[in-house]
Amino acid sequence: MKPNAGSLEPKSNSPEFLKGIQAEVAASVSTEDEFGNLKTIAGSDCAFLGDRIICGVVILDYQTMDVIERTHVVREIDFPYIPTYLTFREGKPVVDALSGLKGKPDLLMVDGCGINHPRKAGLATHIGVVTDMPTIGIAKKILCGEAERPDVGEANPLLFEGQQVGWLLRTNKRCNPIVVAPGHRVSLNTCLEVTRKCLRGYKLPEPTRLAHMYVNDVKKELVKNYS
Repeated sequence: MKPNAGSLEPKSNSPEFLKGIQAEVAASVSTEDEFGNLKTIAGSDCAFLGDRIICGVVILDYQTMDVIERTHVVREIDFPYIPTYLTFREGKPVVDALSGLKGKPDLLMVDGCGINHPRKAGLATHIGVVTDMPTIGIAKKILCGEAERPDVGEANPLLFEGQQVGWLLRTNKRCNPIVVAPGHRVSLNTCLEVTRKCLRGYKLPEPTRLAHMYVNDVKKELVKNYS
């Protein structure tokens, strides 16, 4: 699939039509490492306020986790919440936020699933394919598949239909494990390695943790301005 954000804007909300788009994405995904030396890494997340969605992207220095740049967009929600079709609700706003960056990150960490999705086309995978960007999915819950609960600091394979689709990683003794999965152009082993390098003692890796904080700060400002 050629990079084209149009596939994030379906002409129909019918499950058959949406599954067709996801099938194209799944057929185009790569789970091989297709990137060079990582110098920067970005995280994306979304927040909601009434009928609006706030999507933010934060670029960090990969070695230090220092923030280099951040930007966000606020859009009207134009797609309902339907489980396993999150991409069509959040994908286009995330891509819009990415396009507002001055620099291009070497890899994007997305708050959402990658190939750990019933049709192997989670938000991180879909964004990766349509932008041709290396992506990793970071999810707080298992959407599909099974994994044994890991000890603190350990990761266990997440298996779905006989294949490994990610990892269940326990980052903090006070928190439940997170799910780490390849999105696009990143391998199973590398997505775990990169995520571990981005941990700074919190449940979430810094790229998505800081993106989460950022969009919620924007949301608070919007509430204050309109109150």
